[in-house]
Amino acid sequence: MRLTVALHLYQNDLPDYLDLGPIVAVDCETMGLNPARDRLCLVQLSSGDGHAHLVQVAKGQTEAPNLVRMIKDENVLKLFHFGRFDIAAIENTFHALARPVYCTKIASKLARTFTDRHGLKNLLQELLDIDISKHQQTSDWGAEKLSNAQLEYAASDVLYLHQLRDKLDDMLAREGRSALAQSCFDFLPTRAKLDLAGWSETDIFSH
Repeated sequence: MRLTVALHLYQNDLPDYLDLGPIVAVDCETMGLNPARDRLCLVQLSSGDGHAHLVQVAKGQTEAPNLVRMIKDENVLKLFHFGRFDIAAIENTFHALARPVYCTKIASKLARTFTDRHGLKNLLQELLDIDISKHQQTSDWGAEKLSNAQLEYAASDVLYLHQLRDKLDDMLAREGRSALAQSCFDFLPTRAKLDLAGWSETDIFSH
């Protein structure tokens, strides 16, 4: 179901009054694809109600108390798509390791073994019949002022993760892989820390 969208842009942190509930979709935009090197520029969040809350992170910023409190709150489930990267980017910037987490890319790879199409755009098209644009994916997220197109793109990465989780959970249960998926989600923060520590390309489980 396509939602009526409202965007809320904040500087440096979430506002004190904002409560996004017990399940929050989270995504990040950075200056590149190396979370240990490329700075965090934007964090997007949504409770799945059509509102996207975007926090623009300043260069050199290391504190965001309200955002960090939510990320570290073990009573709040954080939904990601390719959470391995986003968890690492947030941990590297704010020393806030997200737990508990759910990753729609991992869920898709475990449930949808009939395809190799596990990108967010693919999942939204195939499971929810929603088409999103990826034209702004590689734009300059470190700009002082972000364009409307950038903000709309960033919002689209979190607005539908709740609906995707529902669809993927049904498929995981049907295929008897729910427990296996949960074990992967539980390990994901550690996988992100391994990436930051230098083991991003090394399979530590191999002989």
